[in-house]
Amino acid sequence: MQANDVRVLKSAAIPTALVGLVAVVVALLVAGGKGALGAVIGTLLVGVFFSVSVVAVSYAARISPQMMAIAAMGSYLVKIVAIMIVLVSFRDTTAWNNQAFAWAVVVCTLVWTGFEVRAFVKTKMLYVDPEANVPGKGDS
Repeated sequence: MQANDVRVLKSAAIPTALVGLVAVVVALLVAGGKGALGAVIGTLLVGVFFSVSVVAVSYAARISPQMMAIAAMGSYLVKIVAIMIVLVSFRDTTAWNNQAFAWAVVVCTLVWTGFEVRAFVKTKMLYVDPEANVPGKGDS
C-alpha cells in the first residue's frame, strides 16, 4: 500500500469512527442497549467494507490503471451485494435495533465517502513519472 493510499484510508477511517461513536451514544440514549449494538455493528460493517475496498484498489493500482478501475467497480459491486445479503439475512433480528443499525450505516457511509473524496482532492499526485525512461533519449 502506497503512502497516499494510507493517507486516504486514515483520512476517511478516523472521522467515520468518531461519527460512529456518536451514533452509538445517540442510539444508546434513544433505543437503549439494542440500539447501541445496532449502531456498533453498522459502523463496523461500513469500516470493514470500505477499508477492504481501499486496500483492493491500492493493490490493483500497482498492476495497472485498468486493473484499478476494475477493482474499484468490482469492490463496489461486492459491497452492495454483501450489504444486501446482511440486511436481508438479519431483517427480522431482535438482537439489535434495526433502525439504529440502518442509520449508522447510512451516516457512516456518507462520512466515509465525503472524507475519502476530500483526501483524494487534497492529495498531490504527479501526472507524469519524472523518472521514466524516454525512448530515443539515450541514458549512457
